[in-house]
Amino acid sequence: MIPAHVAIIMDGNGRWAKQKSLPRILGHKQGVKTVKNIVKAASGLGIRVLTLYAFSTENWKRPQSEIEALFSLLSFFIRKESKELNGLGVCLRILGDLSKFPENIKTEIENVCKITSKNTGLLLNIALNYGARQELIRAFGEMLKQGVKNPTQGIVSSFLYTAGQPDPDLLIRTSGEFRVSNFLLWQIAYSEIYVTDKLWPDFTKQDLEDAILEFQKRERRFGGL
Repeated sequence: MIPAHVAIIMDGNGRWAKQKSLPRILGHKQGVKTVKNIVKAASGLGIRVLTLYAFSTENWKRPQSEIEALFSLLSFFIRKESKELNGLGVCLRILGDLSKFPENIKTEIENVCKITSKNTGLLLNIALNYGARQELIRAFGEMLKQGVKNPTQGIVSSFLYTAGQPDPDLLIRTSGEFRVSNFLLWQIAYSEIYVTDKLWPDFTKQDLEDAILEFQKRERRFGGL
């Protein structure tokens, strides 16, 4: 059974560059190429939702030069790949708060989301300026504004960025790190977790298939027997 929703913590761009004595930005550039390949692979495998953790609320602590370079890469990717994403039937959505992003990049992202909004193929969530704790605070704030007095799990889920989407069946983390890094804390409550030592720039379609094969071997009981 192919997981309906796969979420990936893309980690290791900087280490990949360091291992090759290259500037960190070249690691991020290679990581963008991997994103393109994995989106195609996920679409071809019949995955319904793919969520990629691209820029966290904590990433603002990085050097300004690296942040600006990441923004340039993101802008380039959006402009270059928008037609191909649309051609593949991919629907792009953003998880997170874009208000702190440069206006031109924010506009480019919103345009691509609008252009692809009617597509019925792979739903591609890109988490940008995203943090799960911040997402929950935002959701609780909206519930208070709307007078929700007795929230259920379903109601809380309906106020999250992923409202209407299935929770991730499989969470993949690259680079061998065993932590979830403030990513989809509500949504991954029952996700199967797969960790690979592969750094994100080296992650391939075969690695994605290996993760899915491992997922298929597991018995999901959701707290039952």
